[in-house]
Amino acid sequence: MAQIDPKDLGDPAMLAGITGGRFDDPFAVLGPHRRGGIRHVTAFDPGAAEMAAMLGSRAHPLDPVAGHPGLFHGKVPGAEPYLLRGRAQGREWLVEDAYRFGPVLGEMDEYLLGEGTHRRLWQALGAHVMTHQGMAGTHFAVWAPNARRVSLIGDFNAWDGRRHVMRRRGATGVWEIFMPGLAEGAAYKYEILGAYGGLAQKADPVGFGAQHPPATASVVRDIAGYGWSDGDWMAARSQAQRRDRPISIYEVHLGSWRRKEGGRPISYREAAVELVDYARDMGFSHIELLPISEYPFDGSWGYQPVGLFAPTIRFGPPHEFRDLVNAAHRAGLGVILDWVPGHFPTDPHGLMRFDGTALYEHADPREGFHQDWNTLIYNYGRAEVRNYLIANALYWLEEYHIDGLRVDAVASMLYRDYSRAQGEWIPNKDGGRENYEAIIMLQEMNRLAYGQQPGIMTVAEESTSYPGVSHPVDQGGLGFGFKWNMGWMNDTLDYIRRDPIHRRHHHHQMTFGLHYAFSENFILPISHDEVVHGKGSMLAKMPGDEAEKFANLRAYYGFMWGHPGKKLLFMGQEFAQAAEWDHDGEIDWAAIGNPLHHAVQLLVRDLNALYRATPALYARDCEAAGFQWIEADDAAHSILAWLRRGGPGDPDAVVVCNFTPVERRGWRLGFPQPGPWREVLNTDAGVYGGGGRGNLGRITARPGGSHGQPAHADLLLPPLSTLIFVRDDPTTA
Repeated sequence: MAQIDPKDLGDPAMLAGITGGRFDDPFAVLGPHRRGGIRHVTAFDPGAAEMAAMLGSRAHPLDPVAGHPGLFHGKVPGAEPYLLRGRAQGREWLVEDAYRFGPVLGEMDEYLLGEGTHRRLWQALGAHVMTHQGMAGTHFAVWAPNARRVSLIGDFNAWDGRRHVMRRRGATGVWEIFMPGLAEGAAYKYEILGAYGGLAQKADPVGFGAQHPPATASVVRDIAGYGWSDGDWMAARSQAQRRDRPISIYEVHLGSWRRKEGGRPISYREAAVELVDYARDMGFSHIELLPISEYPFDGSWGYQPVGLFAPTIRFGPPHEFRDLVNAAHRAGLGVILDWVPGHFPTDPHGLMRFDGTALYEHADPREGFHQDWNTLIYNYGRAEVRNYLIANALYWLEEYHIDGLRVDAVASMLYRDYSRAQGEWIPNKDGGRENYEAIIMLQEMNRLAYGQQPGIMTVAEESTSYPGVSHPVDQGGLGFGFKWNMGWMNDTLDYIRRDPIHRRHHHHQMTFGLHYAFSENFILPISHDEVVHGKGSMLAKMPGDEAEKFANLRAYYGFMWGHPGKKLLFMGQEFAQAAEWDHDGEIDWAAIGNPLHHAVQLLVRDLNALYRATPALYARDCEAAGFQWIEADDAAHSILAWLRRGGPGDPDAVVVCNFTPVERRGWRLGFPQPGPWREVLNTDAGVYGGGGRGNLGRITARPGGSHGQPAHADLLLPPLSTLIFVRDDPTTA
C-alpha cells in the first residue's frame, strides 16, 4: 500500500501533534475536506493497520501517512455520509467519523458563554442525546479555557485521549464534539492537557449522571421528555410557600432514612411511595433532602459534591428522582434541596485545577481554600464561575420542579475571614472582611430564581448576624426567602439540656430570640448537625430519668411549634430516636414499637396538624404584631407564656411552658379575652406518654387583669409541659 508524504497534508509537526495527542485543532485536519472539488478524508485510529471509507458496500481505501502510525488519508468521491472501516490483526470494525460533523453550539450560545451570562448553561454544556445532521448521537461540551487540548474518552475509544480531541470554540474557552451513535448510559470523562502540560481525566462539571462511587466517570443521561403530572401543585405553589403559610419541614438524609434488603439504601422510586406517604401522614408540608448532587464520599453526606448537575446514582437515575418529586407534589408536599455553592472537594476527577489552572477556585489559598473542611472555594468574582453556580440553582428549580433550595454554609461565603486567623485572609477592595463577590452571586441567584420560577423559596443557613439575609435585593438584602435561626437553636438547646434546677439561671436563653425574631423570615431548625458527631440525639440531650427525658423533649417540641418561625425537624427526632444519627445505617424504626417513642411520634403529628389548622400559630410567624409576651420574666419557676395572633377574625392562641418537674396548680395567667378557651395541646396528655394532667380540655378566662392582659384564668400546669389554648369563640373578641 502506498504511503502519503506527510508534507502533502501540511506541517509534519501538526500531524505529529495529532498522533501524539497534543494538537488542539483536529477538525482542521481530520474528517472530510474538499480540495479542488474533490472530497478528501483524513482519519486517525492508533489501533488500525488499514483504514477505508465505506460508501455502502464499496470501500475506498485510505493510505497511511508515512511516519505517523494510525493516520490515514485518501480521496472519497461524492458527498453522501461514509463509515470508517478499520482492520488490524485479523479484526475489522466500522465506526462513524466524529470529524465529519459540524459544530452544534450556535452563535448565541457562544456569545452568552463567552460573556458568562448563559442562564441555561446546562442546555449548552454537558452531554446531550440528540440527532445532529441526521445522525443520532450525543453532543459534548465543556468549559476549559486554558487547556492545550481536551479529549472525550470512554469505553467507546478505549479511554485513549488521542482519538477524539474536541473542537475549540474560539475565545469562549468551550470545547465541543458530537459523537455519532453514542447513546444514553455511556460512561465518559474529559482528558485535559493542562495549561502547563499536565494530563488529567476529569468528570463533566455539567454532567447529568455519574457512575456509582467509587467509580468516578460521568454517564450520559437523557433528561428530556419527562411526563410531569404535578400541575395542580405547581399552580398553587406560590400560595403554599408564602411566609404567612404553615411551613413544617421534614429533613431527610435519603441514604439512611430507610434501608432495604442487603442493607442497600432506599431508591428514589421507593421513596416516592414510602417517604412521601410517611411525611404526608405526619403532617409535614415539605421534605428537605440533604444534598443529592453527585458526591464521591458517603461520609460527606453530600456536602462535598463533584457533580452539581447529576442526581446521585446511589438512589437511581434522573427520571426516577423526578418520580420522587412528582409524587411529593401530588401528595401536596414541597421538596427542598440542600445546595452547596460554598465549597467543593479536591478529588482529582473534580473541579480542582480543572484545565491545569485554578479555574473554578482562587489560586491563593487565603481566598480559595477552606481550612475547616479541606475543600476549595469558588472564585465568585469570575463571571463564568458565577454563571455556573447560578445556572445550577436554576437547573434544579426548572428541570426537577424543586420547590426550594436551602443554601449551605452561607456565613462561610459572606466573610473572607471565616474561620481564619489574622494574616490568613485577604481583605476586600475596601479593606473589609465582606466577600463582595459572593454577596453579588447570592443576590443574583435569588433575584433570578424568584423571577424565573414563580412560587419557589430559598433558605439560607447563615449563622451570623449579617443584616438583611431574607430581605429583598432591591432593599439591600441578600434576597433569600427564609433564614435558619441558628441563634435560637443554640440558645434553646443549651437551655433544655440543663437540669431543671439550673434553668432559672439561663432563662434568658429561651427569651432572647424574641429580641430579633422578626428581623428575618426565620425557620427554627433542629437539623442533622445537632444529632451527630457526639452531640447525641434530641432525646439523649434531655436531662433526668427516662420519663423526664421524654417529658422534657415533648415540652420542647411544644415550645418550638408554639414559637414564631417555620419548623424543621431532622428524621428520627420525630419519634425520639435514642441514638445519634448514623449515616451508614438507618434511623431506628424499631423504636416506634416502644409506647414512649410512638407517643412522641403522635405528638409531632398532632403538632403539625394543630399548626396547619391554627392561623394564629403561623400567619404572622415573621411579624412582631403576631406575638406578645404574657410572662417572660418568671425565671424562678422556669415558666414562659405568650400570645400568638393571626389575621383579622382568626382566634388567638396562648402558649404556656413549664420547664420544671413541678406541677403548678391554680397558676394564674393573663388572657387577652374573657370567655371559653380550648386546651388544644397538652404535651403531658396520656396519649403522648405523659401523666394526663391538665385542664380537662377547656378553661374559662374571667374578667380581671393579670400579666397586663384584661382577663385571667387559674391553670393547672403539668410538670415539664407545654400547653396551647385557642380562643373558642372569636366573635366575642
